Amino acid sequence: MKLPRDVAGRRLVKALRRLGYNETRQTGSHIRVTPQRDGEHHEVIPDHSPVKCGTLGSILKSVARHHRMTVEDLMRILEL
Repeated sequence: MKLPRDVAGRRLVKALRRLGYNETRQTGSHIRVTPQRDGEHHEVIPDHSPVKCGTLGSILKSVARHHRMTVEDLMRILEL
């Protein structure tokens, strides 16, 4: 499945709320999100529009690995 090329950082943070991620802090243009279920997993999302494809792919792989699912399943859940 191809990665979308028009995902803004804020939109990604909002989509990750479906998996229980909440903003824990923001430093400059980077937002740190952490879920409260399935153990702690910190992820840093750049507040850019759009997020670069390589960065987006890396974030999605990390989140999918933490929740033990594929990137494709994660993208369906997040509706990206």
